[in-house]
Amino acid sequence: MKPYAYGNSAERSSGSGVLIDPSGLIVTNSHVVFDQQILTVTLDDGTTLPAQLVGADPVFDIAVIRISKSSPGEKLPVAELGESAGIQVGEEVYALGNPFGLEQTLTRGIVSAVNRVLSGAAWNLKEPMIQTDAAINHGNSGGPIVDSCGKVVGIATAILPEAQNIGFAIPIDLVKKVIPDLIQKGHVVRPWLGVQGQLVSSQLKTLLKAPLVDGLLVELVEPGSPAAAQGVHGGDLDLIISGAPVLLGGDIITEIDGRPIGDTEKLNAAFETMKVGDTVELTLFHEEATRKARVTLSERPVLPRDLPDTDTAAIPVRQGLRALQGRLLHPLRIAF
Repeated sequence: MKPYAYGNSAERSSGSGVLIDPSGLIVTNSHVVFDQQILTVTLDDGTTLPAQLVGADPVFDIAVIRISKSSPGEKLPVAELGESAGIQVGEEVYALGNPFGLEQTLTRGIVSAVNRVLSGAAWNLKEPMIQTDAAINHGNSGGPIVDSCGKVVGIATAILPEAQNIGFAIPIDLVKKVIPDLIQKGHVVRPWLGVQGQLVSSQLKTLLKAPLVDGLLVELVEPGSPAAAQGVHGGDLDLIISGAPVLLGGDIITEIDGRPIGDTEKLNAAFETMKVGDTVELTLFHEEATRKARVTLSERPVLPRDLPDTDTAAIPVRQGLRALQGRLLHPLRIAF
């Protein structure tokens, strides 16, 4: 039951999950459980139990739910969480889950790529994916990707719908980092400036022959954000360059607290130092002029783009897996 989907509030969806604690904690995907009114979990032995949402993070698509044990003192079996940092391309992996409701399905494949950054994903600089050719389908969402030792190295999260055997998993190291916040706070606390854009590339400067500088080209400013309150400008000229959309005419953030952010490494280093409540000084370039703006970062809310598409007629993502369409072809989009 989805309380905010007025057109079709009663809708069943399915996914998979991983028991991580004998008390009944389960890791799954946020898009499987985030806006659901009623949650139930079916265990390996066929037992069906009610579940409650403990915490969810739509940005990384990670959630923790809790089931009540069927009898006092019962100790539920849990999966062993491995490490994803050392996983290598070519290693054999297995995907477990309930694709299309076919319970306890296992498929085999290899790690096709690591550190696969999906452009278009929110906060994408911090979510490198594991790519695998192990068959994963709708209903696998939240299920484990395990190595040859049976340790969980990833959580299935996304597919390319028009491709064959191209699936993506959230690295388990990232999952383990997020779990404590989800259990203790119910969400992940992130600082929020409220801009989306892309780094100014040398190709863009050469092609346009316009007065552009190195930095983050602001294409969109989120309504109600700290950036909007300080008058940061978004773009107003929509172009398609090599098949990728670019929105020009907005400010270019060249420095944060006096540090240049002309490449992904410098930009990521600036992100790492930001905290909710901090006041940062932005150096902004616009129409051949430079100005400064002091912005106090607020806590990032759940934004509409974080949530699954509610219109699922074309691609039934609510049956279990996020579908990515063409996102690998576009330049790296940055949102923070």
